[in-house]
Amino acid sequence: MNTRKISRITAVALGLALATTMASAQALNSGAQTIALNATLAESLTLSLSANAVNFTLAAGTAANPGSTNITATTTWVLKPGRTAVGVYAYFANAAAALTDGAGDNIPSSAFFIADNAGASTALSNTVAYGAANGGLQLANVAITGANKSASRTDVMAFNINLTGGTLPQLPAATYTGTLNIQAQATP
Repeated sequence: MNTRKISRITAVALGLALATTMASAQALNSGAQTIALNATLAESLTLSLSANAVNFTLAAGTAANPGSTNITATTTWVLKPGRTAVGVYAYFANAAAALTDGAGDNIPSSAFFIADNAGASTALSNTVAYGAANGGLQLANVAITGANKSASRTDVMAFNINLTGGTLPQLPAATYTGTLNIQAQATP
C-alpha cells in the first residue's frame, strides 16, 4: 500500500510540477495598437507623341501631299468615378491659316487631313473641344466604364495636305509652317 500511496503522491506532485511549468510557458500579450493607413491614387490624364515634327513636300494643285512620317499618340488615364468619356482631339488655333508662309498665303485646316489608325483620311474642319471653330477633328471618344477607369489607347496618325480646292492651286512657292495640337479630355 505504501507503494501505491507513494505512486499517487508522486503522480500528483509530477502533475503539479507540470502544470506550474506550463503556466509559466504561456505567452504574455500587450494590448493591440492601431495605425491608420491612407493611400491616394491621383487622377491623371496624359498624352505623349512618338515625334513632334512632320515634313511635307508640296506639289501645286495636287491632292496627295503625304507627311514624311506617321505620329503615334498614346493617351493614358486613371480616372475617378463619374467620368464618362475620354476624347482625343487634333486641332489648329486658326482654321483659316493652319499653315502659313507669313506673307499672307495660307493653307486652311480644311486642306489638312489625318487618317487615324489606318481609317479614312479626314479634314480638320470640325469645331471640337479645343482650338478654332471649324479647325479640328475628334480622333477618339472612349466611353468610360468600370472596366476601363485605368487604361490607355493609341492613335497612329498619317497626314496629308490637299492643294486642289479654292485658291490652293495658286499658292506661291514658299515654306509653309504651322502647329498641329493633339490633346485629350476626360469629361464628367
